[in-house]
Amino acid sequence: MKLLLLEDDQILGETLQHFLVREGYEVDLALSEEEAEELTFHIKYDLYLFDINLPSGNGLDFLKSLRHAQDETPTIFITALTDMDSMAQGFELDAMDYIKKPFEPEELLIRLKAKFRDDVLYYDKIQYDPKNNILRKEGEIVHIGNVPCCIFSKLLMRRGNVVTQDVLLECLEQPSGNALRVAIAKIKQKLGIEIINIRGEGYMLEAL
Repeated sequence: MKLLLLEDDQILGETLQHFLVREGYEVDLALSEEEAEELTFHIKYDLYLFDINLPSGNGLDFLKSLRHAQDETPTIFITALTDMDSMAQGFELDAMDYIKKPFEPEELLIRLKAKFRDDVLYYDKIQYDPKNNILRKEGEIVHIGNVPCCIFSKLLMRRGNVVTQDVLLECLEQPSGNALRVAIAKIKQKLGIEIINIRGEGYMLEAL
């Protein structure tokens, strides 16, 4: 999962970022609303972790602006506030949960795993269940074969970033550039998606 952490306390932010990265999450840290806004403009995230108390405003208002821009990314608030009004505002914006400061990083990890226990990944109208290796498009199961599915999963988990050819070749029993191109063409045809060839580097699935 790709997470955006908005936390103005740099020490806490970096501590949480390093902890979550060790647990297998990909985490970008923003220390201000301006940094977070720039990141959300360019990158599609699976989850937001937003502090409420910020130097130039609050996470509730920031999430509200994202919702007005049709950004429905799941969100968990990190806050020292416990008043009912703040909680009500957050849940009205479809926040998934609150976690109250101070807390142990392990508590956040437990909540993340509880909220995303199915580990299903989404891309436009496509759903991928890596545990059971099942692909669905618009709710219907799509069979593309084990090799293309492996390649797609690597691209999906790093969407918006280049995945090197060497990494994708690990999916093939007899690795070759030509076999990789054939598999990627099959993915594009079956799923109706665009996969970008970054010449000399690898391939990339665009962040939506």
